[in-house]
Formats: sequence, C-alpha cells, structure tokens
Amino acid sequence: MKMWRDRFLYFLVLPGLLYFLIYRYIPMLGMVIAFQDYSPFLGFTGSEFVGFHHFSRIFSEPEVVRVLWNTLYLSFLQILFAFPAPIVLAILLNEVRSQLYKRLVQTIVYLPHFLSWVIVVGLFFIFLRSNGIINRVLQVYFGFEVPVDFLTDPDFFRPLIIIQVIWKEIGWGTIIFLAALAGINPDLYEAAIVDGASRWRQIWHITLPGIRATIVILLILRLGHVLDNGFEQIFLMLNAFNMEIGNVLDTFVYYKGIQQSDYSFATAVGMFKGVVGLILVGGANYLAKKFGEDGIY
Repeated sequence: MKMWRDRFLYFLVLPGLLYFLIYRYIPMLGMVIAFQDYSPFLGFTGSEFVGFHHFSRIFSEPEVVRVLWNTLYLSFLQILFAFPAPIVLAILLNEVRSQLYKRLVQTIVYLPHFLSWVIVVGLFFIFLRSNGIINRVLQVYFGFEVPVDFLTDPDFFRPLIIIQVIWKEIGWGTIIFLAALAGINPDLYEAAIVDGASRWRQIWHITLPGIRATIVILLILRLGHVLDNGFEQIFLMLNAFNMEIGNVLDTFVYYKGIQQSDYSFATAVGMFKGVVGLILVGGANYLAKKFGEDGIY
C-alpha cells in the first residue's frame, strides 16, 4: 500500500495538517455565532437564532461604513506603495554585480522582517516622539520652532503605517522576486545587448515580463487580504487623536467583540471580510486568466 510505504513522508506533513485543522478549520464552527444573538451563558445551542440580522447592521450603522472606508483606503495605499516596493528592490539588487555587496544589502533589508510589530512600532515611537531624534534634527538643522506631532496628528497616521510596512517587509518580499529573476534566460539579455538595448530597456522588455506571472499571482493573493490590514500594527498605532481615520475592521472587531461583548456582530463582520476576500481572489484570478496569465488555480 502506497500510504504505508510513504508513511514517514505523511508524518512530516502531519504537523502542518494539525496546525490548519486546529487553528483554521475547527474555529470556523464558531461562525454560527454570526447568525445568533449569542450569549456566553446560553452557548451555541441556547442562543436565539436571528438569521442575517447582524449582517444587515454592517451597512446600516454609520460607524461600520466609516471603518470599512478606512480599511479599503489603507489597503489601496498598501497595494499602491508597499506591494511594488519588493519588486523595485529585487530588480535593483539583480543589477548589482558585486556579490558581496548584494548579499550584504539583502541581509540588512531582511532583518526587520524578524522583528515583531511591538518592536517596530516602539522604534518609531522613540524616533518620532516630540523629543525624539527626528524632531531634534528638524529643530536644529531645519529651523523648526516646535516639534512635529508625528504620532498624534491624524495626517501622519497612514503614511507612517505604509512606511512601517515597507521597512519591515520589503526585504522579505524580494526573496520570491529574486527567485523569479533567477529563472530568466540570460541569453535574452545578451541578445538585447547585441541589439543595443540600454539597461532600462532590458528591464522593461525582459525583466518585468519575465516576472509578470509571479507579480500577478502575488497580487491576486494580496487582494484576498484587502480587508485585512493587520491587527497588531494598527492597534499599537491607534490613539485618541487618530481613531477617526485609523480604526479599521480588524480593530473594530476587537473593540466590538471583546471590549463591548458584541460577539455576534463582531463575528458577522469577520465573516463578511472572509467572503469579500474570497470573491476578490476569485474575480482577480478570473481576470488574470482572461488576460493570458496562469492565475493561482
């Protein structure tokens, strides 16, 4: 029997399967809360069934509409600025001829990925507070008379979030694109050089088309998380001054479900996020195939 013969290979897969089963699939049974007026004292079986009542609240409450707009706007900015950043860095690193310098730069930009968001946000707090190094530089060298309120001014909230995401994840994101760049046939560059193509022309006509399939696949996967901005980072950056534009679905679910004990509505919002992500992935994959790409399935 093949399964018995390959039993040790299945044992290697077992931890991953158990992880997804315990932490991903079994908790999905709790989605029944979204269709109930759930009470922890009554449980799943004793709570009253209310159908789609909590889903209708998603679009009827002004607070939810505002939070949804904050989420979509921040996701759009991340796709616009943070998503292309690893592509640009990978192309730049691919043009470096010194292997020592290239590996040194790779190592430096990879390191922030292994820092937790608590450390990343803490570092930004240290540098950007009113008596931090950034404000000191602005006051000493640029003549600013009063410190800039980077952490409390709502206008700085979204730019700081994007800068943090780029700084933390740009190096890690280049791994996939550098691997894709390594698969491009070097003969294409040699032929382009013979034809007199400049480095920019080689990048535009050879490098970018060579990694286009990888870009499309990662973009499709990113669209599946368009309503997921990352709870930890946003939660740590929120304060009373930027709550109006900084509160997104992830933090809204926490405030509603945990602090205000509105478990059913918070579950309905979370389920709504998953359904929208699934639709976006399916739609983006369909469009990718229509334009001749492979897609993800």
